[in-house]
Amino acid sequence: MTSSLVGLRSTYREELRDYRLLCSKAGGLTVIALVLMGMALDYVVYPDQQKTFALVRMATSAAIGVALLSLYTQTGRRHVQIITFCWLLLPQVMISWMIYATLGEGSLFYAGLMLTIFAVGILFPSGAWQTLAFGFATVTLYFIACAAHPGGIQDASKFEFQLIIIFFCALASSIYTYFNEKGRFQLFRLKDEIAHKNDQLARTNENLAQIKGQLLQQEKMAAIGTLSAGLLHEVNNPVNFCLMAIEIAMEEPEVKHSASLQECLTDVKQGMHRIQHIVSDLKTFAYRKPGAAADDVPFLFEKALDSSIRLSAHELRGVTLTRELPADTLVLGDEAAIIGVLINLFSNAALAMHKAGTASPQIHVSAHWREERLHVNVRDNGPGIAAEHLARVFEPFFTTREVGQGLGLGLSISYAVIERHGGTLFAESQLGEWTAFNFDLPRVE
Repeated sequence: MTSSLVGLRSTYREELRDYRLLCSKAGGLTVIALVLMGMALDYVVYPDQQKTFALVRMATSAAIGVALLSLYTQTGRRHVQIITFCWLLLPQVMISWMIYATLGEGSLFYAGLMLTIFAVGILFPSGAWQTLAFGFATVTLYFIACAAHPGGIQDASKFEFQLIIIFFCALASSIYTYFNEKGRFQLFRLKDEIAHKNDQLARTNENLAQIKGQLLQQEKMAAIGTLSAGLLHEVNNPVNFCLMAIEIAMEEPEVKHSASLQECLTDVKQGMHRIQHIVSDLKTFAYRKPGAAADDVPFLFEKALDSSIRLSAHELRGVTLTRELPADTLVLGDEAAIIGVLINLFSNAALAMHKAGTASPQIHVSAHWREERLHVNVRDNGPGIAAEHLARVFEPFFTTREVGQGLGLGLSISYAVIERHGGTLFAESQLGEWTAFNFDLPRVE
């Protein structure tokens, strides 16, 4: 028997115990009602014994009631099968006593013994051995009732016939219970398999959704690359022409003698240089090698940081960004992907701080070498992340933003990017004070 099957049977027994507890409580109340309603039979069949039988029936019902009350205790819940077996025998003892007190093997109450046997096998989730034991106990009680009858056994053939019928009922009920128990376990097994399949399907769907998000991200990068390639040719030439014209204009005597013109041309020149930097940053995506390994290209992390700051300048408006980097930041990896990770971290931090109305919003980027890896820390002074959300920030499609403001894939994809570089992206936060994201990149050998 495999360990999984052993575990399945253990879980099945736990669930079956709860089901037996429920059946025992419901069945006990039903039996009490039927025992008391049997007074009508006493009135029809044995009216002269009605009062005595009524007292016995009430005593039996009270005893069953006590047994049911015990099921509400911790001990009763633990031994529900034994308690149920005992209170089920109480009606059999009562009927057997009535057989003894009336006509012995000639009493009509023997039919009640058979009905109870079938009821136990059909209505209660008893085991085959328990049902068989209940049947043998009933046969024994019937034998004692007839044998102890004041007149003894008057009609041996009738007694033997009824005894055999009761035994057949017990045997048939046990066989039915055996197959019913197997069928119940099979249904539980199928339900468990379906639950596992559903879990696997949910995980597969989640993985597919994550892959889809990554593909969408790659498609966006490819689109940026295509656009950048065009920009390199279409923008660089007119920008260079404008810079040359600005240089010439700044040499004009009128400009040299006009502070306002010099300031205007200087601002225009800086704007043109900014355009050059942005186009240069976009070149990273334009000439990115598709399918290249994550750790096969050396690049300066400082340069990637500069690019990410320029490309996320719109989101970083009003945010003070500081840095603390070592002199050497040469690492191995996918520069475009790392720029994407930094842009995502900056954008998330800026959005959270703007949304929370953080006074003097700041982002500090620090890095240091440890064990041949550059460990990077991106920390903000924003509202922080709640503890229940901190453990889920890297889950695909998990987001605290409003509907339509994000898919919840940015950090999940960033996590995969850093993992692809042999590192780990993890978050720390103090609610209401700060949030920090940490990752590491390999050094160039």
